[in-house]
Amino acid sequence: MAGVNEILSYDFMQMALVAALITGLTAPAIGTYLVQRRLALLGDGIGHIALTGVAAGLLTNTQPLVTAVVVSILGAVAIELMRTYGRTSGDVALALLFYGGIAGGVMLTNLAGGSASTLNSYLFGSITTIDSTDLTIVVVLGAVVMLLSAGLSPQLFAVCQDEEHARVSGVPVRAYALLIAVLAAVTVTVSMRTVGLLLVSALMVVPVAAAQQVTRSFRATFVLAMVIGTFAAVAGVLGSYQIDTQPGPTIVIVALAVFLVVAPVGHVVRSRRRPATSAPEPVEETA
Repeated sequence: MAGVNEILSYDFMQMALVAALITGLTAPAIGTYLVQRRLALLGDGIGHIALTGVAAGLLTNTQPLVTAVVVSILGAVAIELMRTYGRTSGDVALALLFYGGIAGGVMLTNLAGGSASTLNSYLFGSITTIDSTDLTIVVVLGAVVMLLSAGLSPQLFAVCQDEEHARVSGVPVRAYALLIAVLAAVTVTVSMRTVGLLLVSALMVVPVAAAQQVTRSFRATFVLAMVIGTFAAVAGVLGSYQIDTQPGPTIVIVALAVFLVVAPVGHVVRSRRRPATSAPEPVEETA
């Protein structure tokens, strides 16, 4: 098996690991807010609509990552507006993105002269297709996502925790809700080269779920989820190279393995935190 030094000697692996690092940080960061808002599947919906953006790039001979960002943002804003102003519930709006995204992606790919297999590297990630242009876009967008998600964490948390209380407190709830949706869309497209569009939602949710097992505050969950996500992304990319698998599934398997390890530890920690309660004394019956 190849050693780390040998792996790092390849330019494409260096770029893949940098992209994995960005993905491991950004996906759980935004995922923490989505889980708090009970919108864990939003990443899946955006991933499907991003497929249409990728196909639009292939059809117009433009950078697929750029067109995916634009289409994903439009889709994320649309679903947030449907949830806020329309009669369409959140799960129905997500379903519309699921079906419309896949159908549009496959149809546009066919019009571009390709087949569904052309989208495989975008659906499940591919470390060999990352180039310097992709990496530059990923780094810039990832930095924007991290700055906003960390810098505006008090406001974003307030919107996720209790929209009514945040509104009464003077927080522009609609603007911040749209910002969360837009950041989620950008994160999905940032992650599609490493994790893939179909599995990026797992990296948004699983590290957060693992962190919640052993943390008691939002801030601690936010930080630990990013640590777990970074470990899963980097370890998954290195492991996929070693065993010759696609990086997306490998990253998700590593994240799930971390959850399976952390969950029992969290159960023990929570059990020790509970105050001991004495059994109630029996009540004597009176005749």
